[in-house]
Amino acid sequence: MPENESLSLDGDRILRGQSAEVTFPPPSTVQRTAWGAIVLLAIMLFGGTLMRAVFGPLQDAAKIDLRISDVQMGIVQGLGTGGPIALLSVPIAWFIDHGNRKRLLVVLMLLCVGGTFWTSFVHSLPGLFMSRTIGSLGALAAISVVISMAADMSTRAHRGKVLLLLSLGVWAGLAAAVAVGGTLFDYFDHHADWLFGPTASWREAHIVVAFIGAVLVAPVLVIREPGRHEIETHSTSVTPALRALWAKKQFLAPLFVGQLGVVMAETAAGIWSAPVLIRDYHQTPGQFAGWVGGAILFSGILGSAIGAVSADRGQRSGKRGALLYGAVMASVVAIPVAFFPIMPTLTGFAILFTLVMLCGTIHDIVSSIAVTVMIPNEERGICMALFGIVRSIIGFSLAPLLVTWGSLALGGESHLAFSLAIVGAVTGVLSLAGYALCVRHAPIVEPARPSQA
Repeated sequence: MPENESLSLDGDRILRGQSAEVTFPPPSTVQRTAWGAIVLLAIMLFGGTLMRAVFGPLQDAAKIDLRISDVQMGIVQGLGTGGPIALLSVPIAWFIDHGNRKRLLVVLMLLCVGGTFWTSFVHSLPGLFMSRTIGSLGALAAISVVISMAADMSTRAHRGKVLLLLSLGVWAGLAAAVAVGGTLFDYFDHHADWLFGPTASWREAHIVVAFIGAVLVAPVLVIREPGRHEIETHSTSVTPALRALWAKKQFLAPLFVGQLGVVMAETAAGIWSAPVLIRDYHQTPGQFAGWVGGAILFSGILGSAIGAVSADRGQRSGKRGALLYGAVMASVVAIPVAFFPIMPTLTGFAILFTLVMLCGTIHDIVSSIAVTVMIPNEERGICMALFGIVRSIIGFSLAPLLVTWGSLALGGESHLAFSLAIVGAVTGVLSLAGYALCVRHAPIVEPARPSQA
């Protein structure tokens, strides 16, 4: 039976309440991987992530300057980041699957630059919320667009390596955000009137990063829209894609749960680790900029490599769930290392924090590869959008607030570190349970065939 006919019958069975057999995309028709274009996409992700994340190491300075509380900052960093993605995920996903992705990417990069620049001039909580919302929307939505474009620029056999390169762009951006943001903050703190006059150091740092980011994302203007491949149906309606994804629910639901736990842990650690370092370990942004940035970069490179290699080997083995083995092992390690915020020494904090980031990178790359390999082209955008909604509402929006609510329940903002540790450990257990079920219900994927470079 042809694969597209099988998929159609699966949708009919679902509507009648019957079980459906999961079908998978045919081998990619891409003959050669466009490495040059993919490198440019990785550079754009680096620039977008740099602009989105630079606020992290500077948020305590902004909190003092704007006279807001941890809970209010949690709302900015949580709802301000996750809310718009949740609301716009499905429209953006439909456009990714059926529209001109290059034009969408241009718009998103403009939002990212504009939001970062606007952050420099806000003087109220609503203004900060809006500027962070715009900048984060552009950077985060661009990731799904780039993954979709890269999938149509690469062969299935190279998909793991491509996702590895894109992941390195994101993680290098996170590392640079800490290193550049902290260094600029300390520099402007000691040279307050050198460049922009009597302006708060965190504001000056954002102005500089906005200009740097604009240069880094400029390649979006020269990249061409790739042709679409691995298409099973040509409908522009969302309904067929939702029906097809529903047929894969036993695999996708635990995958979403596993990745949700990771996102919650990563988000909480990424937002609140800098305040913990400042308050409990008495570090300045300039003092921890170098080693935290280095830890993020190291974990990003090593974790991306481990995740890509484990996923590729798992895919080639043809065993059920083998592609996800790396994510399961990372989940096991992530639980004990979540206690990095309450380590008695800065060295202990640094080691466990690096391991947290390492586990998160492995999860991210393995999950991305699983989606690009197991989900057909016309369903990928919707699949990423559905996860984006859950991730944004619960992961990005709720995780930062859980930490602040936990610290208040424990006695106040001085208990931020212990609350962060608890949230990280609990979400680690959630992630492990999700990935374990995902392996059990994962479909068997045809091993990738060697292709031209």
